[in-house]
Amino acid sequence: MAGVFAQLDLTPNRLEQARQARAARGDLIDLTSSNPTAQGLLFPPEVLATAAAAYWPARRYRPDPRGDLAAREAVAAYYARRSPPLAVTPDDIFLTASTSEAYSLLFALLADPGDNLLVPNVTYPLFEYLAALRNLELRSYQLDEERDWRINARSLRRAADERTRAILIVSPHNPTGAIVDRHIATLDLLGIPVICDEVFAPFTYGAPATPPLAALHSDLPVFTLNGISKLFALPDLKLGWIALNRPARVFAPRLELLNDTLLGANALSQFLLPTLFAEGEPFVTTMVSRVRANITFALHQFANHPRIHARPPAGGYYLFPAISGWDDEEALALYLLEQGVFVHPGYFYGEVHGCHIMISALSEPALFAAGIERLCAALA
Repeated sequence: MAGVFAQLDLTPNRLEQARQARAARGDLIDLTSSNPTAQGLLFPPEVLATAAAAYWPARRYRPDPRGDLAAREAVAAYYARRSPPLAVTPDDIFLTASTSEAYSLLFALLADPGDNLLVPNVTYPLFEYLAALRNLELRSYQLDEERDWRINARSLRRAADERTRAILIVSPHNPTGAIVDRHIATLDLLGIPVICDEVFAPFTYGAPATPPLAALHSDLPVFTLNGISKLFALPDLKLGWIALNRPARVFAPRLELLNDTLLGANALSQFLLPTLFAEGEPFVTTMVSRVRANITFALHQFANHPRIHARPPAGGYYLFPAISGWDDEEALALYLLEQGVFVHPGYFYGEVHGCHIMISALSEPALFAAGIERLCAALA
């Protein structure tokens, strides 16, 4: 497996070289940022400081293979407040250092080298590296753009075989914004465990809420992933979790052993988690409001544009518009760099018919508006 990564060419590609050169001029507008701390979205420091102050005098290292009980109770209470509620107990929660670590644990739990996982044909480029670490095959199922990027059930059935060990679903989806808001009969027919990534759950736009997939499929083993990186804009504090629904509990003993082997979640972040849930809602509302306002502004600007065709997303904080008049996404991204705006070409996220770009609506509003206006002018 070391050979797989040893053969990777890590030389900056043509697009990155062009981005660096254009950024050196000092007027490039980056419309790709997904780092909230780089966009002025900082969780109230006074809340963190006050909560952390109580940690230090009583600090003791008491590792638990599932994580701190008070933190797990806070996570279980969070799911009880969701719409519809997801019934999980603190024993159904496993705290991890991040959702990436959670994925790695579940890949090790569910699959052996040579097995395969089903992933969307367009998605965030993380899974291929995590799967390579376990020598697992990734097989794509289709998301239908004309149906607001809903899962194509027929392609899901075609992709599965006797060595399929899990189906990966992201809801709200990155980067299309699709939300799984209804029961999918094909998942029950296949009977394969599902790993559902809900890190963008509070960021809704066209949908009223993000229903937990595990609540929609109460008879199917579902592992729900989330964490504080997106939920509370705290990617630096490194805390995620896995929530098991009732059918997934059969995997709990082995997952406990795996998590005990790493014990990746740090104690301070676990200690802070109940406070984050108790006092963080106003900040989350502020973040969601910014993203919604930015998306609304962009869709208004795109509405009558001859080349930019954007679908209002159900959720998430990205836009994934189709661009007509171009058939080379890299050439388009390079052209836009010359015009002073940076977007991701669609092929960064997989093979999708047509030409697409990815835009993050997390940016500071004035900068976002300037970038959208520059994008529209460049493509007019």
